[in-house]
Amino acid sequence: MLVDTASWSMVVTAMVFNLGQWHDFFVMVGGGAAALTGLVFVAMTLNLASITQDATHRYRAIGTLAGFVAIFAICALALMGGQGHQAVGIEWLAVAAIAAVIYVYGYVQAMRSGGSSAGLGTSRLVTGTACYAAEITGAILLTAGQAAGLYVASAAMVAYLAFSVSGAWLLIIGVYRDQASAGTGSTDQ
Repeated sequence: MLVDTASWSMVVTAMVFNLGQWHDFFVMVGGGAAALTGLVFVAMTLNLASITQDATHRYRAIGTLAGFVAIFAICALALMGGQGHQAVGIEWLAVAAIAAVIYVYGYVQAMRSGGSSAGLGTSRLVTGTACYAAEITGAILLTAGQAAGLYVASAAMVAYLAFSVSGAWLLIIGVYRDQASAGTGSTDQ
């Protein structure tokens, strides 16, 4: 009995990544990341002087925005029609790897600079890096045809989204503390 390899390949692809089953997830997470990107951008614009003067704030802002944009980009790419698990996995791998490099580089530079210490510790570096590592691992598994990779990468992406929200909060708190100590910001509790 001859096996039609093209048909078999489509069956395997559909079993690994079926956009119809994941559409709402990518729309929700991507939309949330886009909205958060806008909110963080506005908050940064209102506090631009404080952010640009402190390396910790500057690198945290860059890392937070890069994380939100990466999540949006991954979701947008996954929603493009006609793609199989390999294309989605490769795209996810590339975007997550770039965002991870931006995050780790920025965090290390912030630690070296001696700027604000608001939320600047090894545990945040390890947690953020672990989320990216899980996304990258999941993307590799997805590319290799393992459906579990999609779940691993997706869970890590959602975890990193929450982690980035806490990073944005630390940025705002750090800027507020700097402004309050300089007497340029409101100190209302």
